[in-house]
Amino acid sequence: MQNNFHFFRVLTPALEGKIAGAVVSECFTQEKDQLIIRLETVNGPFFIRTSLSPSFSCISFPKEFHRARKNSADLFEAMIGQRVRSVRQYQFERSFSLLFEDGMNFLFKMHGNRSNLILYRDEIAVDLFKKNLEADWQLVADTLDRVVDWSQENFRLQHDHLKSLFFTFGKVVWRYLEDLEFFDKNVDQQWHQVSALLNYLNHPTFYVTNVGGTVTFSLVNVGAVMREFPDPFEALNFFYQTYAQHDVFQREKSVLMGTARKRLVASRQFHDNALERIHSLEVDNNYKTWADLVMANLHSIVPGQERIVLPDFYHDNQSIEIKLKPTLTPQKNAAIYYQKSKKQQIELNRLKGLIAEKEHEMNADTAILRTLEEINDLKTLRNFSFPQTQKKKDKTKEPSPYHEFEHQGFKILVGRNAESNDKLLQRFSYKDDLWLHAKDVAGSHVLIKYVAGKNFPKDVIERAAQLAGYYSKRKTDTLCPVVVTPRKFVRKRKGDPAGAVVVERETVIMVEPKA
Repeated sequence: MQNNFHFFRVLTPALEGKIAGAVVSECFTQEKDQLIIRLETVNGPFFIRTSLSPSFSCISFPKEFHRARKNSADLFEAMIGQRVRSVRQYQFERSFSLLFEDGMNFLFKMHGNRSNLILYRDEIAVDLFKKNLEADWQLVADTLDRVVDWSQENFRLQHDHLKSLFFTFGKVVWRYLEDLEFFDKNVDQQWHQVSALLNYLNHPTFYVTNVGGTVTFSLVNVGAVMREFPDPFEALNFFYQTYAQHDVFQREKSVLMGTARKRLVASRQFHDNALERIHSLEVDNNYKTWADLVMANLHSIVPGQERIVLPDFYHDNQSIEIKLKPTLTPQKNAAIYYQKSKKQQIELNRLKGLIAEKEHEMNADTAILRTLEEINDLKTLRNFSFPQTQKKKDKTKEPSPYHEFEHQGFKILVGRNAESNDKLLQRFSYKDDLWLHAKDVAGSHVLIKYVAGKNFPKDVIERAAQLAGYYSKRKTDTLCPVVVTPRKFVRKRKGDPAGAVVVERETVIMVEPKA
């Protein structure tokens, strides 16, 4: 209900009381689908944070917000310097506007996955936050007001369509009414209940509650209430933080449980296939029988025969046909069948051992799922790790061709020798990584691994350069010149000796070699 008309009708007068006369000083984004507006009031800065992701749209009012130095962009620049005249709530609508003194209008259209922010000048849309919602260019803010008849007479006329008539209630309020057995009452009782509810919604309490496993903002006491507030701003801020944490928790928990379920399904499938194979092997146990029958009837077998019919003394002397290789002696034919029987028994024993292992893994994964289901907080979830399963030792793994360091969240890889430098460059580098090398001397290649969305900090580059100097022939120099360039400007020519490369573009910095 954070975008509900009844909530906005209470919120907007309170918001006007805080920002009327305030001036917009910043309007920027530093996260996808999020806009921050900073207003300067007589009491200090006031922030409006609007999140408009397709799955979650919400307005909140953080008491402080520190803009990042990088990866942020200014938006709605025409709004900077504008003074707020008032806040307008549209009738029976999930939308409101900041009205500025010079006639500009900034609309918060909070329509679920089609929410948007629209700047108007003289009632004409001049800028959108989500420009892909092209229909919003034609939206006229003054047409958003609706006329709705909530009289007792219309209530009776529309009695079979009450959810359509009171569309502003939303799912949460209707659930609240259903919990109060609203639909079991007669018409007069229902009207009395709705009238009381409408009066209450003019001055509601604000709840953050858990409804069906989802953190929910509510104006009515429904679900498992986490906290209640008299102040709409505090309620929204608490809801935003709680929902964000819960959303991260649920997504991470879902990934872990998905992994556990996949492991369990794979183990069950292997287990069932192995059981079927065992059954077929135990049913088809003819090899040893054929070998025994051939050995017991050597005198009856004529050299060169391709098949023979013999009485099966294991099954009441019923006749059984046995294929033979005509180029082999009866003894050799029997030996082949004995060998096949032996291999069959080895496979049976192996499969039975694997089934026991899979049953153990299935029990472990079932226990893991139970454990994950019982985890209710992010800290415990992030401390969870899957138990290591015992596996046969692999062949000796090739040692890593690099030393690994970490600085301010960035990985720094340092080649061990000339051959390792080639492997580091060819197998472990990406075109956006940063490459470093002590200038004009033999030494290790150094890579700073690229982190999506982040520039390489100066301190990280200097630290990597110190390592490049230390792992070179300039190790004992007071200062060492180090080449720095993006990996994409470094190439190795065919036939060049190990570790030799061509650098097409470079910057040189001076550092003290340090390990």
